[in-house]
Amino acid sequence: MASPEEEVIAIMKKAGIDLAATLPCDRIKNLLPLVSENFPEIKLTREENGVGICAGFYLAGGKPMMLIQSTGLGNMINALESLNVICRIPLPVLASWRGVYAEGIEAQVPLGTHLPAILEGAGLEYTIIDEAEKLPLLETVIIDAFENLRPHIALISPKVWESSDCCAWEAAGLPEKPELMERTCSFNLTRETLRPLMLRNDAICAIASQLDDEITVTNLGVPCKELYAGMDRELNFYMFGSMGLVSSIGLGLALRTEKTVVTFDGDGSLLMNPNALLEIAREAPKNLIVICLDNGAYGSTGSQETCALRYIDLEIFATACGIRNTAKVNSPEGLIETFRKFRAMQELSFIHVILKPGNTKAPNIPLSPEEITKRFKEALKS
Repeated sequence: MASPEEEVIAIMKKAGIDLAATLPCDRIKNLLPLVSENFPEIKLTREENGVGICAGFYLAGGKPMMLIQSTGLGNMINALESLNVICRIPLPVLASWRGVYAEGIEAQVPLGTHLPAILEGAGLEYTIIDEAEKLPLLETVIIDAFENLRPHIALISPKVWESSDCCAWEAAGLPEKPELMERTCSFNLTRETLRPLMLRNDAICAIASQLDDEITVTNLGVPCKELYAGMDRELNFYMFGSMGLVSSIGLGLALRTEKTVVTFDGDGSLLMNPNALLEIAREAPKNLIVICLDNGAYGSTGSQETCALRYIDLEIFATACGIRNTAKVNSPEGLIETFRKFRAMQELSFIHVILKPGNTKAPNIPLSPEEITKRFKEALKS
């Protein structure tokens, strides 16, 4: 007879899941090694990143699923609402439901207790699976997510695993760790102060002039409007919310397509979700180019200063995360030359563009998030 953990794996396989994005929980420690053995897996550092990565993977034709601890749902709700819900992007989530049944950690209780009401109030579909006999409902959760193009969360009680004799965690064991961690990081940076010479729109238009069949994902707010006004294409995915997930979506796309993926990220966006670069560097897709449009300001909200203006160099940060091919530019000519070089290299790359603050008066995009998502997904099929 199959263990509950093995039943979950069988359900995921039957549903056609082809990417698992995971964060650990003690209650599913015997499930996670089986997931690693049976599916391509992204081991996340933050749940929001998983939302973005899975969205990009789905847009390129994949069937992703997240497996997390329920506490992570608190980090995900805005992203689920402002990306998956408005764009109608499906995402099945297996959440190990903490704080309700046989919980020994007091800090888990408040969120866990109120979680069903929180999800209901947010309009997010959820299904409670509180005993092993109800595990077949997980298949319904996955099917509903993809058929109705929405997130659907399975809240899995720890009680489900109590009767299991699965010891996958013990069988997998822990990797031997050397006394000194085997980490390498090399820097080859020239200390130079680059004076900003162009606005963000100048940089976007410079890259747009070089685009052919590349996929683009663009940061929310004015950057989207500027790209739409400069060169609207069906292969442009415009963000309307979920700030910080631009390059996470780009990573998901790059893992599922052979086309070059270009993300127009920003300093404020990357600083809001720096974990994105950690995930990107670890997976290192050769077809992803991250363009950091750094004007030292939150451009869409009144040009308030970001930490990038005085306190952090985002090229150095990208290098520290493990991205080897980086460059810093401040002119349209330098940006075009660097973009062409990195595109020809076909290696993960990061271009740090130093800009003056300021927006153009680009009009609103006359398309709904759902319309943009539909035409983008259709364009990727051709």
